[in-house]
Amino acid sequence: MPWKESSPVSERLEFIRACLGRRQTIAEVCVTFAVSEKTGHKWLARFREGGEAALLDRSHAPRTGAYRVDVAIARQIIALREKHPLYGPVKLRDWLVQHGPQTPWPAASTIGALLDREGLITRRRRRGGTHARLASSRTAAVASNVVWTADFKGQFRVGNGVLCYPLTVLDLHDHFLLGCAALATTAVATARDSFVRLFSEYGLPEVLRTDNGVPFAQPNAMGRLGALAYWWARLGIRPEHTRPATPSDNGAHERFHKTLKAHTLHPASASLAAQQRQFNRFATEYNTERPHESTVDHRPPGYAYTASPRPYPRRLPPLPYLPTEDIRLVSSNGFIRWRTQRIFLSTNLSGDHVALSETEQGRTSIRYAALILGDVDPETMRCTPNVRWGG
Repeated sequence: MPWKESSPVSERLEFIRACLGRRQTIAEVCVTFAVSEKTGHKWLARFREGGEAALLDRSHAPRTGAYRVDVAIARQIIALREKHPLYGPVKLRDWLVQHGPQTPWPAASTIGALLDREGLITRRRRRGGTHARLASSRTAAVASNVVWTADFKGQFRVGNGVLCYPLTVLDLHDHFLLGCAALATTAVATARDSFVRLFSEYGLPEVLRTDNGVPFAQPNAMGRLGALAYWWARLGIRPEHTRPATPSDNGAHERFHKTLKAHTLHPASASLAAQQRQFNRFATEYNTERPHESTVDHRPPGYAYTASPRPYPRRLPPLPYLPTEDIRLVSSNGFIRWRTQRIFLSTNLSGDHVALSETEQGRTSIRYAALILGDVDPETMRCTPNVRWGG
């Protein structure tokens, strides 16, 4: 005689028959079948509603899947991704939340799964390594216009074969893109014209941080200071250089250049003028539409940035020298005369004046505006460079 097979469904059916037989109370039947009264009443109610079919096991899967997205919301996400193909799931969600705060947008992980299913994700290999922190000697950007960073992105050729040298300037605190100029050269005069436009529109920063390349620095000059740095000092802006061969000192700017390249150089435009228009469109999107993960609530930089209260002067301000200091004119070949001796400083100061004053150590300090350039040794009558900001 074969064994009688038993299953959860057959056990539930026997339980129901015992309950309906009225020989025992439901509580007693539950004790017989070793189930709680709550469970017993549940199965009895299901049987009365759906018969034997209701005794089958039901799916325990959540009614709304973890990655299930409403069709209308999914369409909005896909449309936004197609409009901004370089926005990842986090940036897409930030944009949606900022423009539709009342809508229950899915999590970034759900958006990523949706994009993956739609074939809108390009998988990239992750590279190892870490990002070095900004050197502690760099000025901290504690507010808008405390630190601006400037750099030339690597040159490239536009469609007509002309080389383009993009000059980019950012406010480090708010990550606001102050300017992106498609220049044909890295010459000092051209760069200066770009800064004049930025200073006229946004005012003057306290510090301007650059690398050690042309035209921001002059490798063999005193303190690596070039003509631009002396002009900034005259305006009351502290020039600040990153450490040589240490791009991480300007890490935020370096990362920005990757974003700029991805949005504006695939492909490059047909001419410098066309490339400038492309840069202008990107600047508008970057500052007013594109969420930024380093800002409050991931808002675009333009929501936080405010112009500097220090306006760009129409004329260069007078040099702030004291009556107790000796003023000397820098000759066309970069020398000054001091106690019948000629002391070389820099040809970048030609035609300008420096101030000399005695120090407690018996040396003579030389400064230009708020820049202390170095000290004159009384024995050798040579200037020992020691460039620092005097405030």
